[in-house]
Amino acid sequence: MTGEPSSTPVASGQSYQERPPAPALRELVSSAWVQQVGRDAAPYVHRRIPNGSFELVCRVGATPQVIGPLTEPLVEVLQPGTTIVGVRFVPGAFPVSAGQPASEVVGLALDAGQLWGRSAGALGEAVGTAASPREALAAVQLHVHALARAGEPPDPLVSEVVRGLMPWRTVDVTSLRASLHISETQLRRRCRTAVGLAPKVLHRMLRFQGFLALVQQAIAQGHGATVDGLGLLALRAGYADQSHLTRECVRLTGVPPRVFIAETRRACACGHDHSASFAPVLGAEAEPRPGGA
Repeated sequence: MTGEPSSTPVASGQSYQERPPAPALRELVSSAWVQQVGRDAAPYVHRRIPNGSFELVCRVGATPQVIGPLTEPLVEVLQPGTTIVGVRFVPGAFPVSAGQPASEVVGLALDAGQLWGRSAGALGEAVGTAASPREALAAVQLHVHALARAGEPPDPLVSEVVRGLMPWRTVDVTSLRASLHISETQLRRRCRTAVGLAPKVLHRMLRFQGFLALVQQAIAQGHGATVDGLGLLALRAGYADQSHLTRECVRLTGVPPRVFIAETRRACACGHDHSASFAPVLGAEAEPRPGGA
């Protein structure tokens, strides 16, 4: 079980590469990634934004951490020489590996040992002694696979809810709930247990992921006019207008869209590959919407 090879950044640069997870994990994990800051690079400011997911984050030489799902942006500074590998869970899938409700760890960054005890220490050692980032990422995925095999499967109703709330698949939670024939109270309870968030909160985060996917695709294709078409991007991503997008961007990233896009472009132009995340999201844009919307 391996991730794909990750090239080491030049000594003065930094990189971030996402890849699809190992086939055995594709119902639980949306992407696996490697992030590196060159030994002679400047410290790198990394902005994590709420996306409805948990991440297992393993910094080489440090204790593995479990992060999220975040409810506000988390800004951290990565020092030169840093290598981090990790996986992002599909919303609702984390309790399969954690054995506890997602609601208990919302918005937290935890030492993984608090969840998995000695096996988390063994994972940290495996990552620290791996011969390459690829091998370190394989160790992380093996750890998740072993935990998942011992756990219960994801709540099928919540999995259906998450699929329905992905960008471009529904316009509101109420219509989705009605199609699933479940009460608002039950839906909220089951989502909080499995995802850690209420359905409407998750919907807002996933809609912003659609906007982010459009931005990342434009950057990957070398388009430089992303900022100039904010109004059109907002409508395309499902926002009522540009002001609606601005409010949500500030809420989820801490900065307005123009600043966020400029930051994203600067970072991604230096060796970032987010295609494993944005390609599946954008694939839903072409699908027919319920009711022909």
